[in-house]
Amino acid sequence: MSRAALLVLADGRFPAGGHAHSGGAEAAVHAGAISGAASLEDFCRGRLHTTGRVSAALAASAALGVDPAALDAAADARTPSPALRAAARKLGRQLLRAARATWPCPELEALARRFPKGAHQPVVLGAAARAAGLGPEDAAHCALYESVGGPATATVRLLGLDPFDATAVLARLTPEADRVAERAVRAAHRVAAEGVDALPAASAPLLELLAEAHAVRAGRLFAS
Repeated sequence: MSRAALLVLADGRFPAGGHAHSGGAEAAVHAGAISGAASLEDFCRGRLHTTGRVSAALAASAALGVDPAALDAAADARTPSPALRAAARKLGRQLLRAARATWPCPELEALARRFPKGAHQPVVLGAAARAAGLGPEDAAHCALYESVGGPATATVRLLGLDPFDATAVLARLTPEADRVAERAVRAAHRVAAEGVDALPAASAPLLELLAEAHAVRAGRLFAS
């Protein structure tokens, strides 16, 4: 396992397209659910334990070598919103382009052939982690960091939130993120033996509803 490879994959400058997405933060700001650092922390904590946990388990499973088609179908079943499914596949397609250029290998090429329009981003993230020589723990932590890092960064742009305050929110959430990652990795090891029904299915209905409203909102700053 390479700590340097993990830093490359988790770096916000890795050209995976995440800068164009807010992780639901823009819709939450418009709905009044995020107005400052305290509400941002509540929002990010909710993402950690719902969509973040699911994404982390999917990524960890892919890093273990579970069939990506089965994982992609499981991701679809756990994403009711068509807007969020489309965003996840778009992000997955961009991430796969970057990963194939960075860590070229037959598994990533096969994934690109199997999903020409893009697989769900967490599935691709786990496959990229595997190609980089990383393990399921690394993939889970990377997925969880993305689940809260995107909203925190977006809120700085959307609200003019002090970047120091946004970063402090992320730092305060790290103990919880570690615990969620542990649970996600345990679930991933079960998937390898029991199938994708062992994956968590924690839901966030309000995020789904906000995503659908955001998809048709004029003048939005972020794609999702």
